[in-house]
Amino acid sequence: MEKSLTLLTVHAHPDDESSKGPATVAILTGRGIRSVLVTCTGGEEGDINNPAMDRPEVKENLSQIRRAELDAATKIIGYSKLYLLGYRDSGMPGVPANFHPDSFAQAPVEEAGDKLIGIIRREMPQVVVTYHEDQSGYPHPDHLKVHDISVYAFDRSGDSSYKPELGPPHQISKLYYTAWASQRTKMFHDKFIELGLESPFSQDRLNRPGNDEEITTRIDVRGYYKIRKDALLAHATQIDPTSNSWFGLPDSLSEDLWPYEDYILARSNVGETESFNGYETDLFAGISDHK
Repeated sequence: MEKSLTLLTVHAHPDDESSKGPATVAILTGRGIRSVLVTCTGGEEGDINNPAMDRPEVKENLSQIRRAELDAATKIIGYSKLYLLGYRDSGMPGVPANFHPDSFAQAPVEEAGDKLIGIIRREMPQVVVTYHEDQSGYPHPDHLKVHDISVYAFDRSGDSSYKPELGPPHQISKLYYTAWASQRTKMFHDKFIELGLESPFSQDRLNRPGNDEEITTRIDVRGYYKIRKDALLAHATQIDPTSNSWFGLPDSLSEDLWPYEDYILARSNVGETESFNGYETDLFAGISDHK
């Protein structure tokens, strides 16, 4: 058990924690590592993608419903604690919600970054997981802001001269970006075709740029597919249980086809770590059991 170690993940909206690395968190939780989730917005601008939930009473209470979905998903994944940064969902690029004064997109980096620093200094994570600065495949303003405030916090949380009122300094050991290999999408597309099924992935989706060549860390999550699936399904407004994109192949086949969650080591204050087939296999590799 590694009870004195802590992982902190920073996500933009309710459901992002379930589509980006949930099995990794579940595995670390099983090892006794604390996991803390920071969700930056309430997801107010999210579409209702599940026809069964596309009802007037759901639309009228979307913020509260998405919060309840988030609570359910965090329990399934095994997060120890949830922090809400308190901003409004900014919506997709170019929509009026980008300019709402309470939106995450409008929040100054220093303001939101300082909120994150306060959490980091309180929870003292050795590892932080966030988003890549290259969001060209899905340029959501909130995803871009998540990157900005996470790097801002990484650079300042350990600096004793920076705003001591936010708490005692704490130096993060490693900063990772979540990654979604384009090779993964292509493999699923090819499997649909091989089975004589219509692929849910358009050519535009297949052409979406990825960061495959930057991936440094590959976590084997075999045996955790049910947690990943159940966490997604907890977001009933966002995830259609009949979606071919998510669930078009049998569970066992989906798990075997790409049994990994991928990351990019962006910053590190630890030495070189062991690798397997060219990839680091543990987010906490190189980190001793200490605070």
